[in-house]
Amino acid sequence: MAETDHTALAQLAADLKTRGQQLGFQQIGITDTDLTASEAQLSQWLAKGYQAGMQWMGEHGNMRTRPQELLPGTVRVISLRMNYLPADTQLIAALKDGESAYVSRYALGRDYHKLIRKRLSQLAKYIETRAEELGLALPAGFQHRAFVDSAPVAEKPLAAKAGLGWQGKHTLVINREAGSWFFLGEILSALPLPIDQQPQADECGECTACLKVCPTDAFPRPYELDAGRCISYLTIEHKGAIPEEFREPIGNRVFGCDDCQAICPWNKYAHYTREIDFLPRHKLDNTKLVELFQWREQEFLDRTAGSPLRRTGFENWQRNLAIGLGNAPKSDAVIQVLERVRPQATAMVQEHIDWALAQQRNPTKKRKRKIRNSERAW
Repeated sequence: MAETDHTALAQLAADLKTRGQQLGFQQIGITDTDLTASEAQLSQWLAKGYQAGMQWMGEHGNMRTRPQELLPGTVRVISLRMNYLPADTQLIAALKDGESAYVSRYALGRDYHKLIRKRLSQLAKYIETRAEELGLALPAGFQHRAFVDSAPVAEKPLAAKAGLGWQGKHTLVINREAGSWFFLGEILSALPLPIDQQPQADECGECTACLKVCPTDAFPRPYELDAGRCISYLTIEHKGAIPEEFREPIGNRVFGCDDCQAICPWNKYAHYTREIDFLPRHKLDNTKLVELFQWREQEFLDRTAGSPLRRTGFENWQRNLAIGLGNAPKSDAVIQVLERVRPQATAMVQEHIDWALAQQRNPTKKRKRKIRNSERAW
């Protein structure tokens, strides 16, 4: 490759990072496509069945760890992160308030897929235009492709390799200067851009706070997650009844769980989002379980338009809320609303309502097991 091409590629890398920050991304890194180590880890994880009902994790062969198979001609992955934590959502107070619904902080606002995909597509277009201006030619027919949790891409290992952070013991990417409250996105490129050679070292050290705080003990060991025990999986991806052993530990978490991030010492460096679209909608950061449980399906659809909450569906939304009400402080109002909604609910939701009613009517039987580490931590 001519020296002029090296210079132009370096200039393009610098320019795309500047443009990416203008589009609202806090950090952009560039890496190659070699994920050999991650491929072996993924195979072992799948062999243990830790993907639970997410069968798509094992589909597409090794494409998830081989971006060049997903998009032939790919030689570089541009990895980006965008902060999403809203300010002043009183996270710990919401978890402690048994009468209120806890929604994972990433899901309080607009669906991040749409916003980030649009920004990534704008950046991809910029890269192609700028490359042409710099005299860099793409292979015939190649177009940059942008992804945000929307294709078989190993985004966390790629982000770590690109220097955006390290994968912590809770398996999420942690940045030493920004914590872990951020979304990831990727652009696949055929241009041999200079690679960022300074990945962040793993600085979890001896800390095991995230492992101990997990309400359902979803981490068999550090750096490994059993999705079948994870509250985020159970309340969002899992279809059908939630096993009884997890219902009390779920508490008031009706969509996702943030405990392992909330307890992480590195998140004292986290920055709040600057995106208006990620701010809470419909007061979902502070709404009573009783109120949400009385939504009819059309109200659910209306109020979750453009929201990540749509992913769980109305039936599973009611299921999750029923569990939250079962774990709420004893209340005649809770019992009344459970009894009122039950006749119109599906058989699966009725099962959870019946469990909740039993919990409400026999409060002395609640919390029979040890006080959870998550309760001690808060």
